[in-house]
Amino acid sequence: MLPDIQHAIRLQVLDDRITLLTKEIAALPKHIAEIEKKLEGHIRRLEADKAALQGNLKDRKKNETDIQTHEQKISKLKGQMMDAKTNDQYNAFKKEIEFCEQEIARCEERIIVLMTDSEPLDKAVKAAEVAMAAEKKEVDAEKKVAQDRTAAHKAEIAKLNEDRKTIVAQMTPKIASEYERIRKGRLGVAMAEAVNGRCGKCNILLRPQFLQELKLGQSIMVCESCRRMMYYNAPESFDDLVPPSVR
Repeated sequence: MLPDIQHAIRLQVLDDRITLLTKEIAALPKHIAEIEKKLEGHIRRLEADKAALQGNLKDRKKNETDIQTHEQKISKLKGQMMDAKTNDQYNAFKKEIEFCEQEIARCEERIIVLMTDSEPLDKAVKAAEVAMAAEKKEVDAEKKVAQDRTAAHKAEIAKLNEDRKTIVAQMTPKIASEYERIRKGRLGVAMAEAVNGRCGKCNILLRPQFLQELKLGQSIMVCESCRRMMYYNAPESFDDLVPPSVR
């Protein structure tokens, strides 16, 4: 096998790994957004539960204030009633006092209902707080894993690119340039192995004469269909062509 072909195979292995890592890095922000969305759901539930509890407390406070207002009014009306000069005035004060007493009774009944409702609301808020804390802890852990993975991938890509430069420097410039041209035009794949008399990438049946020349390995040959560089059988120890960093 020609040295340039061996180098090109090494490059393809590196490029495949770089492509995979790059895709994973690109997918991580979306993954983080998805796990943060789960946390947002807990936050919204907690906010809704807190709003319901706050509304309950606000309603109770209003009714308590109304009771105080009516009690003060009753006290004032009783004082005015003592100064009433006619029965009509006396009965009017009495009727207004009765109305205030009815309003106080209504407010007290409302407060009892609100107090009964507040217990499950308070429990819901506490449960939502616990759930959100647990979810936040899980989300933070997942984000940390994703961030660490991104950093590791970037470090590996940097190392692979250094290995790549070393390999390219060992290649015939024209062949290295041709490899890059083919790779960019063939979805990142420049190399194709002959498998069972066919191109391992486009699966076209190779002409017998073409296959025989490919087996000789005396020149750079490209598939007559997909135009990728071809090779026939990798060395017995294919690992010899693969850098340790991507095995």
